[in-house]
Amino acid sequence: MTYLSRVRINPLRAASRTLLANPRALHGAVTAGVPDVAPGDRILWRLDADHPRRPVLLALTPSKPDWTHIVEQAGWPDAEGEHYAVRDYSPLLGQLATGREFSFRLKASPVQNTSRPDKADPHRAKTAAELHHRSYRMAHRTAAQQLTWFLERTDRWGFTIPVARTDDPAPGLEPAVSVASSDTGPAREVRITDRSRTTFTKPGTRTPVTLTTATFEGRLRISDPGLLQAALLGGIGPSKAYGCGLLTLAPLPAGAR
Repeated sequence: MTYLSRVRINPLRAASRTLLANPRALHGAVTAGVPDVAPGDRILWRLDADHPRRPVLLALTPSKPDWTHIVEQAGWPDAEGEHYAVRDYSPLLGQLATGREFSFRLKASPVQNTSRPDKADPHRAKTAAELHHRSYRMAHRTAAQQLTWFLERTDRWGFTIPVARTDDPAPGLEPAVSVASSDTGPAREVRITDRSRTTFTKPGTRTPVTLTTATFEGRLRISDPGLLQAALLGGIGPSKAYGCGLLTLAPLPAGAR
């Protein structure tokens, strides 16, 4: 049975600052809350920091977790209220049906594979050459590239992004051609709400890891429930251990249906 958890984080505590600054440290805290992880099980997580003073950790786990250690180290252990919530994920999976629409959020690491890493850092290029790699994984750094990466892959994830519901502009007030309309057809019901680039190190090495991410929000329409379920449970894109790939769905507001 799969569970979706929501954990409140207190950003003013010392342990919280470590977790919020280092995705590898937060990954360790998440995996510590899940006992008996079987080979092949996937743990997904995402840090939502819409309100810097009230960041929220979301985690999708293959068994029921216990987040007491995160509350004690990085939450409000003595405060009133619900410190974390754990919900069965099965009811949501049971609602997946072709043609149904949901609002969504996804934090992903858009990348491309290239055989000529002209802008790759020297260490990475050297390592790949020594191992005779045929291609290099490079992060998309512009919003246009990241949006195109997302829109070109939605079919394989079991959904489409509907055309944006906008009225035609008044004569003489037409906007400039947008990234979405120029590269991927008509404007779609999706926007990038956050873009970040984080650098951290792994234990035992001085080589920094740079993580480039984009957070997508909008409205999706299910085209293949099986593929979408696989994307929900298995995650989307690379860097899942570092807080990327968790796609979350929510019912559309009444006025948006």
